[in-house]
Amino acid sequence: MNKKRSKKLDKENIISFLPTGEYYYKKALDELQKDELQKAQKYLKRATDLSPDEPMILLQYAILQMEFDNYDYAHELLRSAYSLDPNEGDIIFFLAEVNAHLGNFIEANRFAKIYLEKEVNGEYMEEAMEIIDFTEQEDIVDLQLDTPSSEALFLQEKARRFMEQGKFVEAVELLESIIADHPDFWAAFNNLALAYFYLGEEEQAKALLHQVLRENHGNIHALCNLAVIHYYEKNNEDLEEITALLSKINPYFIEHRYKLGATFALIGKYEQAFKWLRSIQRKGFEADPGFYFWLSHSAYFAGHEEVARNAWKALLKLDPEKAGFEPWLPQMKELVEPNNEEQKNLILEKLENKNISERIFGFYLLGKSRHRQEIIAHPKWIVVEELTTMEKLFLANSLGHKFDEKSPAEKAFLRAIAATDLLYDNNKSLEQSETLLLQMWFVLVERALEKGYGFKNPRALAAATEYMFVSSRMKNVTKKQYAEQYGITTATLTKYVNELIQFLPFSDS
Repeated sequence: MNKKRSKKLDKENIISFLPTGEYYYKKALDELQKDELQKAQKYLKRATDLSPDEPMILLQYAILQMEFDNYDYAHELLRSAYSLDPNEGDIIFFLAEVNAHLGNFIEANRFAKIYLEKEVNGEYMEEAMEIIDFTEQEDIVDLQLDTPSSEALFLQEKARRFMEQGKFVEAVELLESIIADHPDFWAAFNNLALAYFYLGEEEQAKALLHQVLRENHGNIHALCNLAVIHYYEKNNEDLEEITALLSKINPYFIEHRYKLGATFALIGKYEQAFKWLRSIQRKGFEADPGFYFWLSHSAYFAGHEEVARNAWKALLKLDPEKAGFEPWLPQMKELVEPNNEEQKNLILEKLENKNISERIFGFYLLGKSRHRQEIIAHPKWIVVEELTTMEKLFLANSLGHKFDEKSPAEKAFLRAIAATDLLYDNNKSLEQSETLLLQMWFVLVERALEKGYGFKNPRALAAATEYMFVSSRMKNVTKKQYAEQYGITTATLTKYVNELIQFLPFSDS
């Protein structure tokens, strides 16, 4: 077993009968001794949640994060541990090591020297001397002169974490302070632009990106971010112009290839996305959930299904919650071809409608769209906190949530979905008349769910709805033809027509 990983086993003797941070820390150490890293990570996460001010717990969690190559997070944990105990030699050494991994060579050198001063016979003397030798090479020193300080890099990483947590105001404040001190730190400018975009300040975001491109011509991240904004805003001419430019770029660095590939995937240029994402996979790039997500989608829609499925398996190992977003789900296959942009626009129109029945129609269609992830990720299109309970149900269904069939309410909802699926299967081209039929159905569904209706026979409900809709617009429509189409009796169809009539708007008293 890695000696760094197990180093605390002999030093600590923690016994607790209560589920405190120390209790979970002890359980984590036991798992580390058995080389069960995933279990240890779970316990250390709990330990840090319960004891966020215990430096040795933060240290051990940071060491484990380094085992998983999560150096940015390890750096953050070690800085917190160092602020709590600046004299602990092990914390100082691992700060040197993590900074070396991150390319912060000046800081790595500084902490390695502090460690040697404090720990004359320290456990990591040899490693600390190696870090010093490496970071004092002439070419490394020259390289460091043109890079932002480790403090700026750390703060930018903190801002990125704010953005991941949806704390965009905090991210903006932090990034603004970074670029005030580092006016040519383009990565911070790009992240600031994204933060403004997520806050709905599109013009400010675009202005920042154009500033980057004026002063750092050809900045790939700025071009890609601008392409994404134009895509969301449907600025097709501007998007085509930037896409044409991006298509001519042949980046060497893996980071740039990743950014280019993910951007092409998001805007639906799957062949180009697959080209770049696959190229970095062949170079050995891995362990990033976002990478596997976009690789799977681009591969699938570019016709490389085996690569797509293998990438998805790798993604689920890293992020099991992505189950249900597979690009090959049957409902997503249906919309790969010509009218899928129109379908996306229809969904967005529904989601913005003032009527709940229209919005739940939109949430249902969301589950049929390969643009699902794009729509969900947009900061303004779906605000979960503002949704009604019914809307949340339809959104959950579209995201693959598993409902409890033992619950009468959830069982009724699942039957409503089953009836909806039958109607959709017969009307999924969504021509005007078909859209009107489904709109009528969702009016019925909204009212029926509010009144606790059981939706006991989905097939009969679908038949009754289609018969009611068509017979109100055409002559010579018989119940028999719709009963036969859905495999039920005329009597059953009549029964459910009578049940559904009570939910039509004009029946309200």
